Parts: sequence; structure tokens; C-alpha cells
Amino acid sequence: MSHIVHDLIARGDARVVDQPADAPVRHQVEGDRNFGLPNALYGATIACYLGFLVIVGSAFANPVLAIPMAIIVFLIVAAFGVPAIWTRLKGNASEPATLGEFETNGIMTNTGRLTAGEASAQVLVLPVLLVIWGIAIAVIAAVVA
Repeated sequence: MSHIVHDLIARGDARVVDQPADAPVRHQVEGDRNFGLPNALYGATIACYLGFLVIVGSAFANPVLAIPMAIIVFLIVAAFGVPAIWTRLKGNASEPATLGEFETNGIMTNTGRLTAGEASAQVLVLPVLLVIWGIAIAVIAAVVA
């Protein structure tokens, strides 16, 4: 121990206590399996990703793109479907926030509380930009062709 701790103990400002008895082992870890966001945000994200594929697929309609597009759709469905199944597993008592709860409470992040608008902007900025990019590419391809 440092000299500061010894001084505190000597003055009576601190005391040494016995180590507590071992706590019983908890075998069940309680955790929240969802991110506290409403399902509508996930739906909007999926819609933007699939919308991008529809835009690009329509602009560059080619039978050669059928298999890559199908693989990408499968990956998008898997990327959102597996976590959706994970949130519904036995033992998960947590529920995603409703839109009303989300609007009222926002969401807590590592950097502080975000309002519903701020959190929605963070979640949807990439998917929306992807759709805008797809539209821009489709317009450029149509003008050039």
C-alpha cells in the first residue's frame, strides 16, 4: 500500500475490511439483444438497400447481373434476418422501442443521449445516400446512352 493509504488508515479516515464472501455464480447473463431502435428504422434501411438494387438493376438491365443481384439480396436479407431471429430467441425479455417511445425518449449512446431525429439521421444517412447515388448513376447512364 502507498504511504497515502497508510496515513488515511492511521487517521481513521479509511478502514480495512475483510474480503466479501464469494458471490453465487450467475450462469444466465441478462442482456438486451436489440439496439433499442424501432423496427421502422430497420425497415427503412432495408428498403433503401433494396431500392438501390432495384434502381441499379433497372438502369443496367442485363441478364448477367441476375446472379450477382440475387446474391446481394440474399446477403441483405441475411444481414437483417439473422439479427431479427436473434432478438426473438428464448430468454430475451427485451423489446424494441415503439415509434412513440423512440420519439419521446430518444436513445442513449456512448457519447450521450440522441433525440429520435438525430438517431434516425445517423442510422439512415448511408442508406439514403446510397439510393441518391444509385439515382445519380442511373441518370448519368441514361444521359450518356
